[in-house]
Amino acid sequence: MKDIPSGLKAAQAAPGSARSAVYPSLAGKRVLVTGGGSGIGAGLVEAFARQGAETIFVDILDKDSTALVERLKDVPIKPVFQHLDLTNLTALETFIRSLGGIDVLVNNAGNDDRHSLQDITPAYWDERMAVNLRHMLFASKAAVPGMKARGGGAIINFGSISWHLGLPGLLLYETAKAGIEGLTRALARELGADNIRVTAVVPGNVKTPRQMKWYTPEGEAEIVGYQCLKSRITPDHVASLVLFLASDDGRMCTGHEYWIDAGWG
Repeated sequence: MKDIPSGLKAAQAAPGSARSAVYPSLAGKRVLVTGGGSGIGAGLVEAFARQGAETIFVDILDKDSTALVERLKDVPIKPVFQHLDLTNLTALETFIRSLGGIDVLVNNAGNDDRHSLQDITPAYWDERMAVNLRHMLFASKAAVPGMKARGGGAIINFGSISWHLGLPGLLLYETAKAGIEGLTRALARELGADNIRVTAVVPGNVKTPRQMKWYTPEGEAEIVGYQCLKSRITPDHVASLVLFLASDDGRMCTGHEYWIDAGWG
């Protein structure tokens, strides 16, 4: 029997991963995750790192990000954190170009601060679009030349179930998330000839420390009540879907949204 590469051994040995898939095609791939310091993003960083990928992530949360890197010191290739404000497009594009090419871009970063119609000003509109939508286009644009040079790649954008449900208090967030699905389909058509696939992941309500700020135990029970599956979604569930879409196993998936919502939507 052939030896298992070290990256795959690490993935198999990860806590709770005994029945999780290992993707040999991800070992050694260069992956960039935005908003990777906490929540779903941290789950993505850990999942890719335990597959043996060269994982780079950006965030503005320095404390959370450095703690994540320290926690993952046992992985085959230690992840790299870079402080980066994604609303600064010059800094974003410069950083991505400095990487010399990536194989996978995960546009995860976003912010779901609550607001009402009366809160919205032109300046707040611009700021929310910059935080939740604009950076995804420009990160993709900056990554494409390197992906072309490497023979292709995968761009995975994060949408949200919220706009499909019309949840209250998220008017601009939902507007941006709806735009992400349109962006995904347009980019998939434009980049397909270069063997670059573009997909969107649409999570339901994922149990993270940030989300727990908004929900009481009664609120959590209400969420589970809406779902077909009666368990809370966690970042590792979402990461499992993203790994598949990023791997060669997902090589014919592009131009569509993939839901992971326990059957809520």
